[in-house]
Parts: sequence; C-alpha cells; structure tokens
Amino acid sequence: MRFGALVLEGPLGEGRSALQEGECETAFDRDSAPVQTAEQARSIEGLSLDLRSVTKSFGGREVLKGIDLHIPGGQFVAIVGRSGGGKTTLMRLITGLDRPTDGEVAIDGAPVHGLQRAVRLLFQDARLLPWQTVLGNIGIARQPHWRETARAALADVGLDGRENDWPAVLSGGQRQRVALARALVSKPGILLLDEPYGALDALTRVEMHQLTERIWREHRFTTVLITHDVVEAVALADRVLVLREGRIALDMPVGLARPRHENADPAAAALQAAILREV
Repeated sequence: MRFGALVLEGPLGEGRSALQEGECETAFDRDSAPVQTAEQARSIEGLSLDLRSVTKSFGGREVLKGIDLHIPGGQFVAIVGRSGGGKTTLMRLITGLDRPTDGEVAIDGAPVHGLQRAVRLLFQDARLLPWQTVLGNIGIARQPHWRETARAALADVGLDGRENDWPAVLSGGQRQRVALARALVSKPGILLLDEPYGALDALTRVEMHQLTERIWREHRFTTVLITHDVVEAVALADRVLVLREGRIALDMPVGLARPRHENADPAAAALQAAILREV
C-alpha cells in the first residue's frame, strides 16, 4: 500500500517529510501479505507489542526516555499527548522505520528489525491516488484476486457500490473509509492510527469512531491510536496512555461497556477529566 510521507516529531522538525512516496510504496506494497477473501479476513488476530526500556535520541535530545510497555494481542490502545511529546517517534519505532537508541521493540515476541509487513498505518490525510479509482486505491498492491478482496473490504467500511468512483468526488469521511479499507486488505496484525479523524467534522468523526469500533470488534487486530482528542481516546480504547516529555505519565484502563455513547456517560466524563489532568 502507498501511504505517502510520514511526519516526524521532535528535533528532526515537525512537518518534515521522513519518507517519500516512492520509498513508502517499496516498503509497504512489495512485501504486503497476500490478500484475503472476506471469510479469511474475519480470522485476523492481533499481535502483541512490547517496548522494553526503549530510548530514542536525536542528536543530544532524548525524545523517548526508557519506555516499558506491553500491549496484548487484540487490545485497542490510545496514546494521548501534546505535540512534540514523542508520539510519532514511538509509532515509527513500532513500524521499524526507526530503531531505538537503546532498548528493544518486539512484535509477537520477535525483535523489530526493519519494516514490518504485519503493521499498517492510517493517517489524518487519506493519501489516495487521484488517478486511481476507489477500487484501484484499495487494491494498490495488486496481489492475486485483488479486485475481489478490495470489493469485500469496501463493503466492510460501508461503501459498497462506490468502487468505480474517483477520490475527488468523495467526502472527507468517505476518503478515510477507503483508506481504512486499503489497510484491511493486507490483514494487519497491528493497525496504527495517526490522528486519522482530526480533520473531519464532528458528525463525520463520530460516524468514523463507530465504524472503527465495529471493524475492530469483528477483526480484533491490535490497534494503537495516536490522538490529541481525549474524548476520542475514551470513546474507542480499552486503555489510554498519556505520553508526556518522552515518558508514560498515565496508563489507565477504560472499562466502559461497548458500544459507547460519546459525551453522554458520566463515567466517560470522569475518565476524560483524569486523563486531561496528566496531559
């Protein structure tokens, strides 16, 4: 899959491109796992994720400072923090785009060395190719039987029948649904969400939250959401981490029943307030 450029936090400069589009195609398309039928897609199992005393420095600045973290397979974790606090750096270490200065990142018990085929990313910008149809964007890796699998993923995100549309005619929420379908066709063991709904209007964002929760509950891939939105974190996650100045300042379980109703539950409001105190 082609995801475009990644954005770095920290001393390399916010907003600077860290990986050009062609490089990203090489990294994530050529080594993609074989596409799956709709029935096979239902068997997705999340992979465990471990960070052991992980430190990451750029020059003389430590962006991550001795992070210890275990995420069981299938868990939905939200990471909240201020800009420049190390969230995107942490995500790059999980994908294998960067290596820790010290410590180790492991997926399903195996140390991460280089790009990980089982990990997929969804960004705030859907990054669809304007010269490809919706179906072509979802099946960009062009594996065997890609059209069948892409249509199944498109139906899974609620856009059945839109396969021949061009990205330009889609709304922001529909483009993000296509980007999510593009991630699903590779059967990810870990899905990383880098503020994917931040640019959407409030109603569309709630719809995307509901869609994300439904698909995660059906497929149970491990999910890590990076967000500045505490309401979003509590609405979606099993567990919320606050990353502050390169350290985990809070690790809070979210024991609310699913499906959740945003802004309507006093228990959710109490969790949001506790998280905000630590951000």
